[in-house]
Amino acid sequence: MEFNIKQIFTAFMVLFAVIDIIGNIPIIIDLRKKVGHIQSEKASVIAGIIMIIFLFVGERLLRFIGVDVNSFAVAGAFILFFIALEMILGITLYREEESNAITASVFPLAFPLIAGPGSLTTLLSLRAEFDIQNIIFAVIINVLVIYVVLKTSSKIERLIGPNGIRIIRKVFGVILLAIAVKLFTANIKALLI
Repeated sequence: MEFNIKQIFTAFMVLFAVIDIIGNIPIIIDLRKKVGHIQSEKASVIAGIIMIIFLFVGERLLRFIGVDVNSFAVAGAFILFFIALEMILGITLYREEESNAITASVFPLAFPLIAGPGSLTTLLSLRAEFDIQNIIFAVIINVLVIYVVLKTSSKIERLIGPNGIRIIRKVFGVILLAIAVKLFTANIKALLI
């Protein structure tokens, strides 16, 4: 087992871009307002565990239940699409009374926002290129960054202010919508061929 700094950095950057925790700040703030408190440690650890487990058994698990990676990514694109609509239009698509700090930390925060179809399918493609220990290290670094952002989200909110949050929410809603469309189109082609 040999650690390769270049592989770790590349895998970290690719995952960081796909997870887009900075872009998810408006969603995190919105979730915190709905449920009162988000368990940063729990959300970070669960997301990290999901990603590392999926790295090892993801493709086999999907094959076992009869779902290919492309179908998984298309389903995830729909989830991201609806979350983006919530951000852009200021509507709520899931019922708030079912959410509490524990469930919100797991769904939709740990999965699908952090350890979602985009990051999970990215892990499968990284596995084809990089050594497994380097990918795991990149996941751990991402989890630490995610934890810091989740922990400081209220400070970030105070710094940016309510109008800044609204603007960022709309902008990142459009970006998330574009990611959902890209994820959908890239994988629907593979399903239709």
